[in-house]
Amino acid sequence: MKLAYFDDFKLGVVKGDGVVDVSAVVQGIPHSGPGDLMNGLIARFEEFRAKLEDAAAKGSAVPLSSVRLRPPLPKPDNIDCMAVNYMENGTLPAPAPINAFHKSPSSIIGDGDTMVLPDVPATIFEGEAELGMVIGKRTAQVSEAEAMDHVFGYINFIDGSARGLPPTANSFFQMKSRETFCPIGPFLVTKDEIPNPQKLAIKLWNNGVLMQDFNSDDMAHKLPRCISWLSSIHTLVPGDIIATGTNHRGLNPFLDGDKIELEVEGLGRLHISVRDDLKRKWDRVTRLQRQEARAEGPTPQVAGKYTPKG
Repeated sequence: MKLAYFDDFKLGVVKGDGVVDVSAVVQGIPHSGPGDLMNGLIARFEEFRAKLEDAAAKGSAVPLSSVRLRPPLPKPDNIDCMAVNYMENGTLPAPAPINAFHKSPSSIIGDGDTMVLPDVPATIFEGEAELGMVIGKRTAQVSEAEAMDHVFGYINFIDGSARGLPPTANSFFQMKSRETFCPIGPFLVTKDEIPNPQKLAIKLWNNGVLMQDFNSDDMAHKLPRCISWLSSIHTLVPGDIIATGTNHRGLNPFLDGDKIELEVEGLGRLHISVRDDLKRKWDRVTRLQRQEARAEGPTPQVAGKYTPKG
């Protein structure tokens, strides 16, 4: 099942190119807003699955092209992001030590929304294409063998980054948790629709040019390991998102006016825009191209505020 929020956060079930309003089915779930409602539905999904399927079968779909899609998970309690979790097409000699960081839920935006680059002296702005896992039930100290039983579904996830902010010892929080730096969507897809999440094509386009193109089978620490390790640190609850990392070779600067598309196989296509009121410029060079040219560091800024002197 593909779940979506649309227009004024009506809950919908996606059917092909349309969406059916099923909001009436879930009104009995206690909630104060769409975030609480979705988290509550995830926690009680088996109770509501048949009702949602019936409402979707009997209801009239409206075209997706005629509605405004909203973030399908507006308010997860936690967003845990795996760090350096790909083997970079098998070019790394060994997996990096398992690691992660928190990203603020207030950074979430949805399909058709805009990532706004802030007025800060970042060396570069990037967005990482990622497979997002959504937790379906309370998860604490779970084993790898049982970890996937705790997954509700999957979602497209872009991890926005403002890299190189001073001081160097204070990086991940101010790099990752800025407003609009967590695009997700367009749908939340239940796990039964994704037979093998460890074998999914992940593609990101910038202005129609394919920039990131990799597969989730290149993950260093596989999905059960990620869930087990994270749940050994803190309890995961229904609606929490685990972003599973990216292959960095295709990362490229995000610039004012860019149109970004992300499609993880089976999860629909997420569309966002980029806005930079300062109109800063970087050459459109990927990490891999820099590496092949034996150039060090990120692609240098070439115009606009904070351009390095000299």
